[in-house]
Amino acid sequence: MQWPLLSLLILLPLLGAVTIFFIRDNQSLQNTPRVALFVAGIHFFLSVYAWHHFEPLVTTMQFVEKYAWISAFNSSYHLGVDGLSLFLIVLTSFLTLIALVHNYHLKRVREYYICFLLLESFLIGVFSALDLVLFYFFFEAVLIPMFLIIGIWGGEKRIYATFKFFLYTLVGSVLMLVAFVVVYYEVGTTNMVEMHHAHFPFYLQGWLWGALFVAFAVKIPMWPVHTWLPDAHVEAPTAGSMLLAGILLKLGGYGMLRLSLPLFPEASVYFAPLVYFLSVVAILYASLVALAQKDMKKLVAYSSIAHMGFVTLGIFSFNHYGLVGSIIQMLSHGLISAALFFCVGVVYERFHTREIAYYGGLAAKMPRYATFFMLFTLASIGLPGTSGFLGEFFVTLGIFQVSPTLTAFVVLGIILSAAYGLWLYRRIVYDKLNAHFLDIKHIADLRFSEFFVLTALIVPVFILGLYPKPVTSILNVYAHHMLDAYGKRFSSDETLLDLFMQQEKPPKLTNTKGKKDKMTGNPAR
Repeated sequence: MQWPLLSLLILLPLLGAVTIFFIRDNQSLQNTPRVALFVAGIHFFLSVYAWHHFEPLVTTMQFVEKYAWISAFNSSYHLGVDGLSLFLIVLTSFLTLIALVHNYHLKRVREYYICFLLLESFLIGVFSALDLVLFYFFFEAVLIPMFLIIGIWGGEKRIYATFKFFLYTLVGSVLMLVAFVVVYYEVGTTNMVEMHHAHFPFYLQGWLWGALFVAFAVKIPMWPVHTWLPDAHVEAPTAGSMLLAGILLKLGGYGMLRLSLPLFPEASVYFAPLVYFLSVVAILYASLVALAQKDMKKLVAYSSIAHMGFVTLGIFSFNHYGLVGSIIQMLSHGLISAALFFCVGVVYERFHTREIAYYGGLAAKMPRYATFFMLFTLASIGLPGTSGFLGEFFVTLGIFQVSPTLTAFVVLGIILSAAYGLWLYRRIVYDKLNAHFLDIKHIADLRFSEFFVLTALIVPVFILGLYPKPVTSILNVYAHHMLDAYGKRFSSDETLLDLFMQQEKPPKLTNTKGKKDKMTGNPAR
């Protein structure tokens, strides 16, 4: 009998949080980080174990668990992973462990680590849920610990940032709940695997797709519902920013791949031009705004908006390169953005300012920091040999099959990312040392824990960039299966890309068996 690996991945952080809750106050400062790191370490080991035992050629869900739950809604406790969710689970456990290794001057230590373990548990639940009720529960539960992390351990304007973050996501969540209720009444089940075979009328697909799109666009976030992200990042503690950018932003892309495209393929094709427009605006607008930033964290936050625009472009390219590239871009951005926010946290902890104008000349005083900062900056702008290059390259190939004009805008976005990334690095690392603002006595290079965190993050960036086969071998099977399974729901002589390129009216799902082609009179293939 297969042991419940996914349930263990969800419950282990919860058990760790309960254990921390019962630690005495006089022992919490020492024992709480140890317990949290031990639990996070075991959790990461189990996620790697799942990767090791994952069958790359199997297209169905693996490590499946299914138990009766809410009989009134025909709902079940249903878990499983495929090539899409597997790597997001590994990324979640890895970044949670890394984020907890080094923290600065904490207050309410027990509550801090409890929130991060709860966040990890809920994120694993989102990526492994195969039931709409379960998915919605975990999707919304993620907001609670992140709300507390920003609201309690954030900066001066943390209350404003947390409520803005909550209200934006609440609007999307309400629309998603309405869409899920309609889907249930149409299909009669909340099983996400079974409903992939259902057919929804096109007019209904449009409304449901739109409701889910708003919910997931806020999470990514896409322009124009992006304004909560810079505020949340600026006020969040360093570890909170790492997980917010590294994992939470991926919930939107994951939702589109798991629900929007499979359930509403016609609507996804029909509204693809809208997604392209919003994605290109996000890439160019966020890049230009990043160039004008005076705060380091805001600059990195706007760069995240631009890089996530590549994800939505890849998802809605409806071809193999785009799908694989979008997932690699999510994984790559999770690693690189977490590292960049940690780099900002390193200097903020020493000088207590994020104003770019106050910095300069850190290469002479902090050479190891300057080296890591350079590597992650180059990875962010897509240096060949890094994961950033691989994701953007695949997405560019995918979108080129759709439109060379769109590709030109994408390339312009890549150029702009190099502009603001290199400008930030030059200004902080190589400009003249600003002794008037920086306390030279506190200029110390990386501590051991900081060096460990940055080393742990740079290794997978280069491994994925230089030897991506362990990841792409699984993603290739997932992409082929998805395109084959959902492409068959259209007329068999048309592909998803063909429908987009020549659509003048909503595409129709048809059964061509025994029918003749209207143009040639020959039997339909």
